[in-house]
Amino acid sequence: MAFYAPNEEGLMYHVNLRKGDVGRYVLLPGDPFRTDLMAQYLDDAKLIAHHREHKTWTGTLSGVPVSITSTGMGCPSTAIAVEELIACGADTFIRVGTAGRVCEKSLDERYEGAINTAAVRDEGTTIHYIPIEYPAVADRHVVEALSAAAKNNGLRYIEGITQSKDAFYGEVEPENMPNEARLKRRWEAWKRGNVVCSEMESAAIFVISSIRGCRAGSIMSFKDIKNTIQVACDAIKLLIEQDSKI
Repeated sequence: MAFYAPNEEGLMYHVNLRKGDVGRYVLLPGDPFRTDLMAQYLDDAKLIAHHREHKTWTGTLSGVPVSITSTGMGCPSTAIAVEELIACGADTFIRVGTAGRVCEKSLDERYEGAINTAAVRDEGTTIHYIPIEYPAVADRHVVEALSAAAKNNGLRYIEGITQSKDAFYGEVEPENMPNEARLKRRWEAWKRGNVVCSEMESAAIFVISSIRGCRAGSIMSFKDIKNTIQVACDAIKLLIEQDSKI
């Protein structure tokens, strides 16, 4: 479990939430403004808090409380959000966002996006948690729910590893960096290693969820984010149904 004490008002310091404000299931976009769009996919959604980059809505799916909290960009703020959400009672996370394609197979335009099974820890946050040899892996039940939901919606998502990085422009403009040679060499390695996409948050979500005994997955859009939001919400419904039988 997480170890964070709330402030005098009983609120977690960064997300401005307390126990009871969020459901056990939480969708995690990066952009706080995207939460407004995603809230339209919940029933009876209400804005709970907006503090710094963390904006939270809570509603229901299949009659069960489900929340949406923005993480901000990158693993540092994402780690804070996930830790404090866990302290508030959440235990199942799905990152929903956009990503760039990496390997040759991912360039197929028939793919709506990517369902991530694991992440390259190409970031600096998670090494403060556990040595780099520890894998950043998604929960298989969450991956299976995302895959089934995509199929039910008639959408194709490539499944595989994402690269979670810290520097956006290190990827898109490596030629402008003093570290150009290293950046290009590593990018080629990810391509040859069949990394399917590149984004900035999944590694932290996967590592922290594994350490804290929680579940996590991520689904990334290459095209229409609305389709990906729908798939994520349908995956939550499948998980709710499965969990009700345990």
